Amino acid sequence: MATNLEIEFKNMLTETEYDRLIQTFNIQEEQIWLQKNVYFDTKSHDLKQKGAALRIRVKNNTYELTLKTKQDVGLLETNQIISKSEYKAFKHDHVLVKGPVLDSLLTLGIDVDHLQVITDLATKRAEIPYHNGTLVLDKSFYGEIIDFEVEYEVSNFEEGQKQFETFLEEYHIERRPAQNKIKRAMEAMK
Repeated sequence: MATNLEIEFKNMLTETEYDRLIQTFNIQEEQIWLQKNVYFDTKSHDLKQKGAALRIRVKNNTYELTLKTKQDVGLLETNQIISKSEYKAFKHDHVLVKGPVLDSLLTLGIDVDHLQVITDLATKRAEIPYHNGTLVLDKSFYGEIIDFEVEYEVSNFEEGQKQFETFLEEYHIERRPAQNKIKRAMEAMK
């Protein structure tokens, strides 16, 4: 089963801060890619109530199904590459391919027949190595709304937290906690 523990720190950026970081880290246009995230839940938000989120990420003609579940530290990600036809079957006909994500959903007690698209968004993303982690710069589109975010993905919580705080200070970025993208996308729909 393809799982990993996601430990990340996030902060919202202004457009000016985002542009400055793109320039400071000399990120070229070819280092930025477009991805689409399609999020699923039941009408009664069973996944949300269990502290979980389900998405399919479409990037470079690949389709990755991901279930995120809260852990004491970070999120456990269960990932599974699926085909375009499996993506369409799930999105339109609620037919989920067998594998680790389906197994995990059933373990959570989720009725997969009731899963449906709840929102989606597109993100222009750049990733660069940064002090034992990965710095991620996102420009996300929720219909008419655009926002900017920096994420710092690490394997050690304490070390990552210190490094992220130092990063924000060093680049004179005001602390603006970021909700996860699914919450921001849902807010944009309202």
